[in-house]
Amino acid sequence: MKSSTRSLLVAVALGISAVSASAQDIVKEEVAGIVNFARIDTTVAIAGAIKPEAVAEVKQRGYKVIINLQAPEERDVDVVAEAAAAQAAGINYVHAPLSMTATDPTAVDRFLAAVTDPANQPAFVHCTHGVRASGLWAIKRVLVDKWDVDRATTEAEALWMASPPMKKFVLAYLQDHQK
Repeated sequence: MKSSTRSLLVAVALGISAVSASAQDIVKEEVAGIVNFARIDTTVAIAGAIKPEAVAEVKQRGYKVIINLQAPEERDVDVVAEAAAAQAAGINYVHAPLSMTATDPTAVDRFLAAVTDPANQPAFVHCTHGVRASGLWAIKRVLVDKWDVDRATTEAEALWMASPPMKKFVLAYLQDHQK
């Protein structure tokens, strides 16, 4: 059996899938206590909701920061418990709530400051399903990494950005902030 076939079989058995997105490899994994976990190389993981007891796994995987985009009033969100778990695990924690219905550019600014800080790399970014996290990652790709918009949105869509309102917000934010 070829090693590439063997690797694919092992990945499938472990619940890991790889998706190619504009020269970046996205690896989606099943991780206990984390919804929609996907990592891109070694620079970032994008995910949905995380249970406080899964914070130790985030730390063990080498992430230096958790950036939470969920609003405290969202269903099943416990920002205080997640922040306490991050502190107990010795991982930085940034809360930059971004509502899907009333998007606030200041949340994007907080996200960009946190995700580009060398002390916070690699970063674990999450919301509820990964839609907002993927959208803000696309903004970072364009403004910081100097990717073109199509390449960044293709990657974000390969992650979890399936929401037309989120894509509209991302494109409007980029139009307002590109130099």
